[in-house]
Amino acid sequence: MMNFVTFLQLSIDGLLTGGIYVIVSIGLSLVFGVMHIVNFAHAEFLMLGMFIAWFAWSWLGLDPMLGAFLSLALVFVLGMGLQRWLIQPVQGASQMSQIFLTVGLMFMLENGALLLFGADFRSVSTPYQTMGMELLAIPGQGKVLVGLDKVLAFAMAALIGLAVWALVQFSRFGMAIRATAQDPMAAQLMGINTRRVYRIAFGLGVGLTAFGGAVILPYMSVFPTVGTQFAVLMFTAVVLGGLGNVAGAVLGGLLVGVVQSLSTLLLPIQMQNFALFVVFIAVLALRPQGLLSRRAA
Repeated sequence: MMNFVTFLQLSIDGLLTGGIYVIVSIGLSLVFGVMHIVNFAHAEFLMLGMFIAWFAWSWLGLDPMLGAFLSLALVFVLGMGLQRWLIQPVQGASQMSQIFLTVGLMFMLENGALLLFGADFRSVSTPYQTMGMELLAIPGQGKVLVGLDKVLAFAMAALIGLAVWALVQFSRFGMAIRATAQDPMAAQLMGINTRRVYRIAFGLGVGLTAFGGAVILPYMSVFPTVGTQFAVLMFTAVVLGGLGNVAGAVLGGLLVGVVQSLSTLLLPIQMQNFALFVVFIAVLALRPQGLLSRRAA
């Protein structure tokens, strides 16, 4: 029989995992919200972020929590270049052209990583990797414990998420992003360089995902196809919250993490995504626009 401590333990584990889903989903939602392009290659930038953090740790001795900022910066620059040379030419084209381009980019990044880095699984070693924290102890029922590596990853994801939220809400550039997302033509008439906004928004979106990949490196190995296992989850989180809605991506990411974790109470761990997709289908049936988005008139 399930006790309260087990329920609490799984809920906290789910929230910590969901925090990582939030940061990678915000990047995907930001790109769609501003540019109206579904980037099927988005998860591969998580893989790139993990590889950059791994090389920073291996060559420079940089902890992945600090290497995450290097991942963010390098992938941000790469993202701006890809937007300029690959995405921009198809931005006004049909959705089919955009899908083919981003799917092709996904295969290019994945196979490029395989060619450059090989298929080996790589991991890091940090002092806090095996350390835990006791959150709660209930006599006769047990203790609630969390790994320090997951707490740090969650804290870093929350920190960068708040920084991006503040940038979008309170800066002049954030105002330009919101204006471009609402009406690109009107934004241009008001003197906003929308092409520059698109480049920075795309770079920021994929950079955030790379940051999320780097902070999970202490408890996950990196290999060229690691992004595949996150792709479906990040799309699920974004669609649950409402495609293009950043607040929805936060809710969707946390919901995905908690449902995944709590599902192990009833199902084998291999079927944890089954419960998630049941919730996903139910939400789509009742609110196809997502939990936080309004239905289009």
